Amino acid sequence: MKTLKEGTLTGVSLGPGDPELMSRKAWSALHSQAIWCYPVKKKSGVSYALDIVSRAQLSPPEKSFALIFPMTHDSSILSKHWIAAAQQVLTHLQQGQDVVFLVEGDASTYSTFAHLARTISHLNDQVDIQIIPGISAYHAAAAKTKVSLADTDDTIAILPAGYGIETINSMLKDFDTLVLLKVKPLLDQIIDFLEQKELLDQAIFIEKVGSPQEHIVHDLLSLRHQKVNYLSLILLRNPNRQRGTVIRGCRKKL
Repeated sequence: MKTLKEGTLTGVSLGPGDPELMSRKAWSALHSQAIWCYPVKKKSGVSYALDIVSRAQLSPPEKSFALIFPMTHDSSILSKHWIAAAQQVLTHLQQGQDVVFLVEGDASTYSTFAHLARTISHLNDQVDIQIIPGISAYHAAAAKTKVSLADTDDTIAILPAGYGIETINSMLKDFDTLVLLKVKPLLDQIIDFLEQKELLDQAIFIEKVGSPQEHIVHDLLSLRHQKVNYLSLILLRNPNRQRGTVIRGCRKKL
């Protein structure tokens, strides 16, 4: 007896906000026979990833659905929602239906898709899972602000700001550029730290890059005590790091 072939799950990276930054491969996936699923924070919430596609004048295919991923660090709540989402996707895959998961930014970089894919693989390790890469928010932010993230043998660190000021300070010793993601909870502390280090003129704040709500701020002091969006980051060039020479591909401090 012939068995039904399971569908493929594809994480489709859409870029950080500008629908024109979608790759041709992502565009093809959105025009395939696959149904869409997309993340929301609550049942009645909107999806930023779906909004990117909507601004490309595309509409979700029939049977497309939202997956709820609440903004919480409570592992018990998160686990319940991850399993529910994975089972919902698996229901379609096991019926032979291909599913694409809409991903803002890049699916391999701090993405909800990674958690979903792991959970689905845990429930059914035979599922075919594919990833279409995309432009990350910090690459788009660097392009928009004309910041060179690295030159020649420069080093870059990319980290969520939630690691704290002490970690950020220690990384200044070893990196020429810091990309601080998810800066909202610590923004005032970061501003105070940069002011103390006399690095304010080396930092740029970017919120919702590429979207109609894009907000770029060079004067970070103006952001003190201000509410900012979760989708915000800071690009920081570090002119004070001890320089070195490169010998056979490795940096040697002078």
